[in-house]
Amino acid sequence: MADTGQSNRPLSPHLQVYRYQMNSAMSIFHRFTGVGMALTGILLVWWFLAAATSPEYFAFVDGILTSWVGLLVMLISLLGFWYHFLNGVRHLRWDAVKGLGVGESLRSGWYVLVLSVVLSALTVYLVY
Repeated sequence: MADTGQSNRPLSPHLQVYRYQMNSAMSIFHRFTGVGMALTGILLVWWFLAAATSPEYFAFVDGILTSWVGLLVMLISLLGFWYHFLNGVRHLRWDAVKGLGVGESLRSGWYVLVLSVVLSALTVYLVY
């Protein structure tokens, strides 16, 4: 029979004793970048709809998206795109049961972070 008495120990680890890991941070940011890309997609659809509406409205929307704030949003979205893409490739490797070791997982996480910055800079360089 199971012991039904109340014990004084916690049922799960508390946040104070949990050691934050790179994989958990990357998982959270993978979700953030997915949501961010969806919101950026809405901005791009708004830009296309403005182009189809009228020249005045397109000039208004284009002015917003090409302002320094709009360009900053697009740059952050570009960084999020490359991060999300490369982290997705990393997860595909894991689905193929490759790179699951602690050292390999940490190394591939750093590859994703560095390559997302490099590919974002390369994309900006090629576009401008």
